[in-house]
Amino acid sequence: MKNTFLGKLLHLADPTLPIGGFTHSNGLETYVQQGLVCDKATTDKYVRHNLWYNLKYNDAALMKLAYEATTSEDLNALIALDQECTALKSPKEIREASKKLGVRIYKIFSRYQQQDFVVAWGKLIQKKEVDSHYCLMYGMLASLLEIPLEEALHGFYYNAAITMVTNAVKLVPLGQLDGQDVLFGLHDDILGLCHETLAVERNLVGLCNIGFDIRCMQHERLYSRVYIS
Repeated sequence: MKNTFLGKLLHLADPTLPIGGFTHSNGLETYVQQGLVCDKATTDKYVRHNLWYNLKYNDAALMKLAYEATTSEDLNALIALDQECTALKSPKEIREASKKLGVRIYKIFSRYQQQDFVVAWGKLIQKKEVDSHYCLMYGMLASLLEIPLEEALHGFYYNAAITMVTNAVKLVPLGQLDGQDVLFGLHDDILGLCHETLAVERNLVGLCNIGFDIRCMQHERLYSRVYIS
């Protein structure tokens, strides 16, 4: 078997990792309560738009940059990306969720990676000098695990897609087969997103998604909530 990285990628991108990802809807709960996501068609639209117009220019692009900074062993560049990521995440719930998931995935995989880069980052966490956002820790770990960048991006996008679909199945609610139909229809999109993310211009990283940010902010004031964010 030539793809020796596949097992590591499946582990890193596993949506069932014990980091608490299942407790966050990333604003989807607001969309559902406002009636904007209410069936299979609107779920498909929400997931596609989130991948193409939000993740592509934000978390996925930052993941790519974190991967490259780690490959170059540029700790200062990764610290700067961490600060940038914090500034870009306007909704408090999303910002805090990103930090928690990032620290937790770091704690899992840092037990198996003893490189100086990992140790140095751990010391920064202990000193509370970094926030360690999930997308950056994923990119750092993917590089250290020697997972090719484009394949790491594929796993990152798939993880995001399946998380959104799973949450929609519970919240809308949808039938399980409806959810699988939406997910299967995203395969070509994910391939295209991986290719385009590699070419995203640096000055476009952090492109604002006002509607998404507003509904993420509204989540903490919903009358009832199943998810933390």
